[in-house]
Amino acid sequence: MVACAPSVPAQHDGQHDGEQTDQGVGHAGSLPHLRAEVIRVLPHDRSSFTQGLEIADGTLYEGTGLRGESLLRATDLATGEVRREARLPADLFGEGITVTGDRIWQLTWQEEVALERDRETLAELRRVEYSGEGWGLCFDGSRLVMSDGSDRLTFRDPVTFAPTGSVDVVAAGSPVEELNELECVDGQVWANIWGSEQIVRIDPATGQVTAVVDASGLLSPQQRPGTDVLNGIAAVPGTDEFLITGKYWPALFRVRFVPA
Repeated sequence: MVACAPSVPAQHDGQHDGEQTDQGVGHAGSLPHLRAEVIRVLPHDRSSFTQGLEIADGTLYEGTGLRGESLLRATDLATGEVRREARLPADLFGEGITVTGDRIWQLTWQEEVALERDRETLAELRRVEYSGEGWGLCFDGSRLVMSDGSDRLTFRDPVTFAPTGSVDVVAAGSPVEELNELECVDGQVWANIWGSEQIVRIDPATGQVTAVVDASGLLSPQQRPGTDVLNGIAAVPGTDEFLITGKYWPALFRVRFVPA
């Protein structure tokens, strides 16, 4: 798409000026540093204020935000064809999503409610209340992992959504705040850091950051105008690759994280 993205007020997710802020891990010199090696570039709906991204059984699920515009979309990963789409009520600001078997959980930002959906139809099945903000969400196979924009990850029961524990995330002894979209894979949690072009790998057992990914430079200067922050990371099943994108970005990047 070539249309310019609509103007929106500043949100916690970005400034909507085509630039990243100075957030990120700036004190992690001793940690492994990786970069995003681009394997393939795929089209992305530029009108999407991306909040959550996940792949399951050949389908790319994407949750988007903003009140009155939030939705959950299921797209055929191979063809790019949109299979299904479900819009949130206008008073809900959609956030992170994750697949748990035949269900999908979708967070809201400040409304303190999570939506459980049928994975096949995307129909809303029920709502569960929680305290605080909702940002990112992933499923590690036994529990949900949720971020709220702070340095804390909260673990939740995948059926009841009840909290079961938490861990504070640190890098080289310092808190890592603004944890945003999450992806659980191989016992690790990958997290976008809001306002930065960094992705961090976290050991959920300890909260320690075990690697920092530099994902800068993916968009060309010509693609930057009208875009917002990097956000959205989905592991490609059966590979060591990921799809990453951002809010109002014109492309999805299939990447491999390699030594910088």
